[in-house]
Amino acid sequence: MAKSAKEELYIGTGRRKTAVARVRLKPGEGRILVNQKTPEEYFSQASALEKVRAPLIVVGCDKNMDLVIRVNGGGVNSQAGAVQLGIARALLRSNEEFEETLRDRKFLTRDSRKKERKKYGRAGARRSFQFSKR
Repeated sequence: MAKSAKEELYIGTGRRKTAVARVRLKPGEGRILVNQKTPEEYFSQASALEKVRAPLIVVGCDKNMDLVIRVNGGGVNSQAGAVQLGIARALLRSNEEFEETLRDRKFLTRDSRKKERKKYGRAGARRSFQFSKR
């Protein structure tokens, strides 16, 4: 059966290193699902949990918005950073008045640092092979 009224749904995408998070935000009771798990089950570190919840707490929407998040790639901290950016972008789409608050706390700034590629003739990106004089 089709829904009569279009449900409010706000989408935000966050990236950090090789992690990509797709966030779907809609009005609700404050439930959060990360890859079909609760944030406590998915992010074992307390710092990662704080990072994920920070944008919601700052704008005061932690109790009245439901989030469905799909994240893949990267490590725990990279995924938490990607989710944080995705949530901030989705919140911005839901209400333009949040922009100043989110920007002041640097939640809308993408961290563009990535691993540098290995170059030929070198052991790593910058490290040389061991030099032998004789």
